[in-house]
Amino acid sequence: MNRAGEFVTNLSGDSSYSSFKPNPLPPEPALVIDSNMVSKLVNANRELVKLDTAARFIPNTDLFISMYVRKEALISSQIEGTQCTLDEVLDPEIDTNSNLDVADVINYVHATNYSLERLKTLPLCCRLLREIHSELMQGVRGQEKNPGEFRASQNWIGPANCSLKDARYIPPNKDDMIAAMSDLEKFMNENEDYDALIRIALIHYQFETIHPFLDGNGRIGRLMILLYLMEQKLLSYPVIYISYFLKKNQIEYYDRISEVRRSGNYEQWVIFFLEAVSAAAKDSLATIEQLSALHDKNIDLLPKTNRKKDNVRILFDYIEKYPIIDIRHTSQELDVSFNTVSNAIRKLQELGILTETTNSARNKVFAYSEYLDILKKDTN
Repeated sequence: MNRAGEFVTNLSGDSSYSSFKPNPLPPEPALVIDSNMVSKLVNANRELVKLDTAARFIPNTDLFISMYVRKEALISSQIEGTQCTLDEVLDPEIDTNSNLDVADVINYVHATNYSLERLKTLPLCCRLLREIHSELMQGVRGQEKNPGEFRASQNWIGPANCSLKDARYIPPNKDDMIAAMSDLEKFMNENEDYDALIRIALIHYQFETIHPFLDGNGRIGRLMILLYLMEQKLLSYPVIYISYFLKKNQIEYYDRISEVRRSGNYEQWVIFFLEAVSAAAKDSLATIEQLSALHDKNIDLLPKTNRKKDNVRILFDYIEKYPIIDIRHTSQELDVSFNTVSNAIRKLQELGILTETTNSARNKVFAYSEYLDILKKDTN
């Protein structure tokens, strides 16, 4: 018998199909934690400690957080086939942008920020997942697919527009899904049999297997990884983009999850997941170090002044949060005049910090290009 679960037959006759019914976590028999898994686990925990320490001590943590959240949102959405770039997500004209792919990513950013705030008062549970889903699907493609509600019908995974008969994988039927989510909620909050990183590997696998929503399961499942790392105090800030490694190894990512369902081999998935955490933490740490060095270099270039309200410094702080700007939006956001922003932009251009990215006389757009180049790694 497969320890991950079994396929059950639904309906009868020509309409019959088999859906997967997962066994509750933790796996029975228990995971075999060999020396290889221990080594991967120690390494992943070590890399997370290094990343968390760096994030605690950089002088401008808040400035980096919004960028990390956007980058993770972008890469996680790209795994699902979203076609857009970091530049588009950061477009100051986003409020008038009708690009649905961009809207998907912006919603993911909102959902992430919402979930991080809610996590302060609510544990990782079914209610929180439904709330996050509601934020994720608000006003975008899939909004007709019951935002904020677990599905009331069968879903399936396969090529675009494929039928149930041609599906690559059919998640639990509605009743089995409800029972499986209840079991998963218990495991998330009660079980402490394993190290937290092994638990979140199991949780992520189980959530993707259950597929409780009609849309958005992949993005919610990857966001759960960040939320669990923070809830377990392995990270103090949302400064890891786990989707970086999963996108780079996308076929293996899906194959290893499928292998658990096929054979009950959780161990190969856990090892892969621990490698993903290590790689993502290393990459995030390298980005923090590069952004910190860039920050220090450019701070030294800024004019030295004793004035409390130095407009050039205020604008510099702003572009570390929003590295693509125009004058109109920026003057509104900073609550200073159009001319004040225009003069500060000119100064940052003279210092080589900002570059103009448009050729029009009106609606000029400027970019903090060095900053963007660091963040763009692995997003295209």
